[in-house]
Amino acid sequence: MHVNPVQGEERSSILPQRGKPVNTVGIVLNPQKSGSKKLAQEIKGWFVAQGVTVRTPIEIGPDGREAPSATRDKDVFAGIDCLMVLGGDGTLLRVAREVDCMCLPILGINLGHLGFLSEIELNDMYPDLKKLLTGEYHIEERMMLEAQVIHRGQVVEGLKALNDVVVSKGPLSRIITLDVYINEQYFTTLRGDGLIIATPTGSTAYSLSAGGPIVSPEVEMLLLTPVCPHTFFSRPVIIAPTQRIKVILKPRLDEASVTVDGQHGFQLHAGDEVVIYRSQTRTRLVRIRGRHFFEAIRNKLTLTSYGQE
Repeated sequence: MHVNPVQGEERSSILPQRGKPVNTVGIVLNPQKSGSKKLAQEIKGWFVAQGVTVRTPIEIGPDGREAPSATRDKDVFAGIDCLMVLGGDGTLLRVAREVDCMCLPILGINLGHLGFLSEIELNDMYPDLKKLLTGEYHIEERMMLEAQVIHRGQVVEGLKALNDVVVSKGPLSRIITLDVYINEQYFTTLRGDGLIIATPTGSTAYSLSAGGPIVSPEVEMLLLTPVCPHTFFSRPVIIAPTQRIKVILKPRLDEASVTVDGQHGFQLHAGDEVVIYRSQTRTRLVRIRGRHFFEAIRNKLTLTSYGQE
């Protein structure tokens, strides 16, 4: 038998919180990004010169080489005021899942392409970092999802996501059939490439590409977006954040899987259930520049702005 998720408090919006001057920061990086190790060393040196303690899961010497830290894994970040993530959106998504239970404020420094979740660009980095020292920032909470994979009545996998949970077909060009339930009530049977269950944060990711709406992160909701549905009439559906979604893979020979944030996946078998619900933990993003969400939408997704230079 699977465990029913705790629904938690009901609220339809998330308000930002004021920051405080930082005394201890952590740094994680994507080593595959060019120049990330050198940049991490420069940022560490800058903070140390300001009297701020810096913790990293690896030590980076002046020559750019790595050495194991005295404290390994997530424990190194216990009690820090801010965790800086050097990389792109994918790096931030991974880190958010890994430290979700620690409630750490996360500050993204964009070394990727889109950088929609990241707050700082390289050309404005040090003026923005100075604001951490004086508490001139706020913390924006983002809801997360949890998912349980149930095989023959037993929970066989537990997953967390910031953007989305996706049940999708395998590599062959064949559609899958999914029964969808909301709060144990039958909703629909979907035939297509899959189904995206997204948070407001994830509404600008895969769901957007599949025709879903853009949702402000200040709103709490769950977004169901079909992927290439085999029908003339199919629309995304928005439901309350307290509701629970169950997706059942119909017993056919088609391969399918469940993935979170496009990064971690788990193979599904005929009759498997995937139960998705709002997580009790949240991702806390540091916001320094006071940039409005829809300004970021316009700038990052290149929406046309008529009448403005």
